[in-house]
Amino acid sequence: MVVGAGPGGLTAAMLLAGKGFSVTVYEKELQVGGRNEALYLGRNREYVFDTGPTFLMMTPVLREMFAFVGRKLEDYCKVIPLDPMYRLSFPDGKVMNITPDSNRMEEQIRKNFPGNEGALGKFMAREQVRFDKMYPCLQKDYSSWYSMLSPPLLKAFPHLALTKTLFQNLGCYFKDEFLKLCFTFQAKYLGMSPWECPAAFTIIPFIEHHYGIDHVEGGLSEISRAMARVFGELGGTLELGKPVRKVMTEKGRAIGVELQDGTRVDADAVVLNADFGRAMTTLFDPGVIRKYSAERLKKKKFSCSTFMLYLAVDKVYQEPHHHIVFADQYRVNIDDIAVHKRLSKDMSIYVRNACVTDPKLAPGGHSALYILVPVPNQSSGIDWNPTLQKEYRDLIISRMEQKTSMKDLSRHIVEETLISPRDWETRGVHLGATFNLGHHIDQMLYLRPRNRFEELKHCYLVGGGTHPGSGLPTIYESGRISAGLLCKDLLGH
Repeated sequence: MVVGAGPGGLTAAMLLAGKGFSVTVYEKELQVGGRNEALYLGRNREYVFDTGPTFLMMTPVLREMFAFVGRKLEDYCKVIPLDPMYRLSFPDGKVMNITPDSNRMEEQIRKNFPGNEGALGKFMAREQVRFDKMYPCLQKDYSSWYSMLSPPLLKAFPHLALTKTLFQNLGCYFKDEFLKLCFTFQAKYLGMSPWECPAAFTIIPFIEHHYGIDHVEGGLSEISRAMARVFGELGGTLELGKPVRKVMTEKGRAIGVELQDGTRVDADAVVLNADFGRAMTTLFDPGVIRKYSAERLKKKKFSCSTFMLYLAVDKVYQEPHHHIVFADQYRVNIDDIAVHKRLSKDMSIYVRNACVTDPKLAPGGHSALYILVPVPNQSSGIDWNPTLQKEYRDLIISRMEQKTSMKDLSRHIVEETLISPRDWETRGVHLGATFNLGHHIDQMLYLRPRNRFEELKHCYLVGGGTHPGSGLPTIYESGRISAGLLCKDLLGH
């Protein structure tokens, strides 16, 4: 049985069904996807948005999940490579259209940051080595301490750069501070500051440039729909609108779930795809969870949150598919979020203008704009009341009109919705921390909640709160790891 039809839960369910298990997925919402679900605006739901993830990286990993059960991803989803992958706008007016084409990328570096262009090849060569050593470690489980002594991890250990941060590591390649930002802002995928994010995660910008970034026609939520379809074809049962009240346990073992309506369902094993912090504090009887009790969770480091705007617009702007506008004082903005936990009027903004690639996401001549601003999580104490939400929303729109070509945006919004950190928390995200547990050194590998959950037998974790971490490729890997462990425990192989 699987609790939650997010990307990790669906991956595990699909793989287990492919192995011949009888699998039922219980999902509290009326559609699949979790934080990857679709969001609709308009009287006829004609404006389509992804609620959460919008960058699809390492698509070969996703293809592997489908191939494992004898399917081809392209038979279910239309994958569209993006070039440029995204645009970066700097405070001094510089603009970089980031491309996977190394020659064009070097030319842009030469134009905007003369003297640094030769560093790109050095970056790609060295980070290829780090990636080759590290990625096999992310595909392993760390259910026991001696797994930390596995040959792949021991070989990777010298490449982890444990004493450096992501930003410091980029200084080994690039001299200009703004150029470093081109390869360090990716720490936002982990909800962390590049000045505290471990240098090992330099593999993320490498992955972007090596594999490229893709879009899926209809939005990335179509991936979850495709997995659900394959799961059904393999004989799986999907129960939507069926929230789980608690995981039932007996003598330190998960034995099934109790639904919100009181129905009790027995199971040989439970795969848990709920938000980690929320699951630990709400889905178990008192005293069952000790290591990750509510009191102990307070000592854990959680990611930042996000303030989201979803705008139905009666105009198509000739902006790139992905556009990141850096704060005028980026380091100050990041410290406000990660250290001081206060709101910045000078914020960084990410805009997805997917209709330039995928016109089906909105009516003809219209757009579905997705806007994300990193903000502190709910541990900040910020009161996201309606007045503050409106003020912050207006500030974001004003900044977009100043910093992008959308000079008349406010006059073309026909419908909108927003999600604040408080809303994320109401939706079941612990502290509104949209990227889950932080990816600090003391919360990685064996030190992260394990896929074979250490608190209960026959309970397995998938999603951003367990190993390998947040981000779609690693969440898919968590589903694969947990499915493999379950097979080993129940079948012996």
